[in-house]
Amino acid sequence: MAAGASVASEVRPLTRGAKLARAFLLVVSFGFLGLLLLAPLGAILTQALAKGFTAAIESFSDPDTISAIKLTLLTAAVVVPANTIFGICAAWAIARFEFRGKSLLVTLIDLPFSVSPVIAGLVLVFLFGTQGWFGNWMLDHDVQIIFAVPGIILATIFISFPYVARELIPLMQQQGSEEEVAALSLGARPWTTFIRITLPKIRWGLLYGVILCNSRVMGEFGAVSVVSGHVRGMTNTMPLQVEILYNEYNFVAAFALAALLAMLAILTLVAKTLVEWRSGGGGH
Repeated sequence: MAAGASVASEVRPLTRGAKLARAFLLVVSFGFLGLLLLAPLGAILTQALAKGFTAAIESFSDPDTISAIKLTLLTAAVVVPANTIFGICAAWAIARFEFRGKSLLVTLIDLPFSVSPVIAGLVLVFLFGTQGWFGNWMLDHDVQIIFAVPGIILATIFISFPYVARELIPLMQQQGSEEEVAALSLGARPWTTFIRITLPKIRWGLLYGVILCNSRVMGEFGAVSVVSGHVRGMTNTMPLQVEILYNEYNFVAAFALAALLAMLAILTLVAKTLVEWRSGGGGH
């Protein structure tokens, strides 16, 4: 009790100078964030509504824009579940077992963060393009990956696959495997152990990783731009369609679609914040 009282007595109120310094730092921080985040968002909305709300809404009736939105949603619907399954399997293997190649697997998971997305797209072109390693075989079997939807999905999978695994690996290592071992020793099946013990313990970290993965999928530009071929109505995702509309000086349609992407980003940020709050103040 005496120790607690002595610690409490050492806590002193902030001086006037310290309060002014804190206020100055907060103003600078929020001003910097405002310039980086709020100002661009305000510019997007202003340009999107330059000719009125009706014109902005009507821009979404363009068939190419509708196709871009559908392709983005299709890519997310394929890539996010695939990367989620991979992330769970990779995290389970790394956190629970020792095996040859473990360090290599961890390194490969970090690879997309050190490789430019454009380079990733070029690698896919060198592999699956008509002049690539497998080009002749694909021509003989009438298989098209580059400049088609499969190429976009492959490029997006490569760019976004680490997010779920990177969230789950440290979380599962920290939690340990004592409860799982106990369940297995009592006769529980591995799948039952995963569903009833492992999954509830990692659910918030898993959801956090899925949110980050989804945001990267919807906003990816570099790798997708290389492998898409910019075929109108077929291989343009939302970011690519924004670029095309802007280059054609169709500013209202370009910024309206960009505003939709910004809204999706804000929703992702809100979901991320809620998950952090629900999981106790961190992504895990």
